[in-house]
Amino acid sequence: MGSGPEVPGHPADETSHEVVLTRGFWIGKTEVTQEQWREVMENNPSQFPSCGPKCPVETVSYDDIRQFLERLERRSPGSRFRLPTEAEWEYACRAGTETPFSTGGNLTSDQANYDGRYSYGGSPKGRFLGHPAPVASYPPNRWGLFDLHGNVWEWCEDWYGPYPPGKAVDPRGPAGGARRVIRGGSWYFNADSARCGLRYTHAPSDDGFSLGFRIVREDEAPTAIRP
Repeated sequence: MGSGPEVPGHPADETSHEVVLTRGFWIGKTEVTQEQWREVMENNPSQFPSCGPKCPVETVSYDDIRQFLERLERRSPGSRFRLPTEAEWEYACRAGTETPFSTGGNLTSDQANYDGRYSYGGSPKGRFLGHPAPVASYPPNRWGLFDLHGNVWEWCEDWYGPYPPGKAVDPRGPAGGARRVIRGGSWYFNADSARCGLRYTHAPSDDGFSLGFRIVREDEAPTAIRP
């Protein structure tokens, strides 16, 4: 998890370190869509409703998502839903890779929805769509997960703070704080923001036109996750 100083754009808070996840989990193949949000919450906060029901819901705060998850659990007795931890999110994003992106050392605007006018590491520039795209419009990573790079930022469960020194087992972040972690970049941000290891934050009450999420359903029994 994290990145080393040899990675272009590497900031100090991305310290590379070993992480062990001991519990299996299910993570959404896509970001939660406007259609799914409306089904549960009976409203649509998105600033891009014309994008369509299959576009990711955005303009949702961490606090809004807590309400969504509570309602979803009431509709699904016996299931527990939550946001991914920062470690789970990066594990899913990397899909077994160790490069800046799951696609390798570069990310093109044909592979993800970000502002292609600002490419990564001197790579050729691409296009700027200017809005979210329907989920799964771009190729999945090798584990079949879509849009972990770009489209909308994704809230994580963790409060933001320094990584623990050395090896970490099932890390959950600090016990408290002022800002939660978000990951993955968005249609409005540059390629660097979409790196697997890039960390960004927002206050839990914040929302915005490129803030979305995907959810995790917990497994019932511990099952060690292996590369």
